[in-house]
Amino acid sequence: MIELKSRDEIAAMRTTGGFIADLLDDLSGLAAPGVNLLDLEMRARELIRRRGAVSCYWDYAPSFGRGPFRNVICLSLNDAVLHGLPYDCALADGDVLSMDIAVSIDGWVADSARTVIVGAARDEDEFLVQTTELALAAGIDAARPGNRLGDISAAIGKVCTSRGFRVNTEFGGHGLGRTMHEDPHVPNLGRRGKGLALRPGLTLALEPWLAQSTSRIIYDPDGWTIRSADGSRTSHSEHTIAVTDGAAEILTRSSGR
Repeated sequence: MIELKSRDEIAAMRTTGGFIADLLDDLSGLAAPGVNLLDLEMRARELIRRRGAVSCYWDYAPSFGRGPFRNVICLSLNDAVLHGLPYDCALADGDVLSMDIAVSIDGWVADSARTVIVGAARDEDEFLVQTTELALAAGIDAARPGNRLGDISAAIGKVCTSRGFRVNTEFGGHGLGRTMHEDPHVPNLGRRGKGLALRPGLTLALEPWLAQSTSRIIYDPDGWTIRSADGSRTSHSEHTIAVTDGAAEILTRSSGR
């Protein structure tokens, strides 16, 4: 079931999205060589507590995980791309870190992910991260009334494949609002003109993710952390958006991005 949101409901999601953007700005500034992943988890917990927000991840137990999840943020390092469990690990110069978080404030959810390069960046890592960001921007641009869900998926996939990457469709974007995962599912590859007609009030989390040289994934023994099957580095970019009468509104955009 797909529920279109009112202007007031989108405004509430915008409040949540602004908080998430500020939180990711804060953690991005802290992600430096020598900083422990557990320090970033603790900082996220503290910011959530101060705001009176509720983590959507804590106690989350989907069919694919070995749950319940007992962290407030996913921290996926280098060849890990999704659902990374924070653990005792100090960041090193050149690491690629994806941070993914969803919270609820006053009953309304927003979800966002950002990939940062710690310290000195390699050209190929910058190209990878830039690709997921460009793919996300293309998907957002396609989220307009008169288009269909397939137009979003096709726009994301076109950027990825045109820059030499292979796209995995096992995990992708999704609807959200009162809960973290609502209909519809939004693959990162699709056909233009196909699928659900986009209407104002539809709220979606779009999230292209890639590995440098494969579309295949493997799971860690923890049952959560998803890695590239060949050990190549990964990137993940995500925004919560609202379809409007014109261009989509990014609800998780920070003032500095």
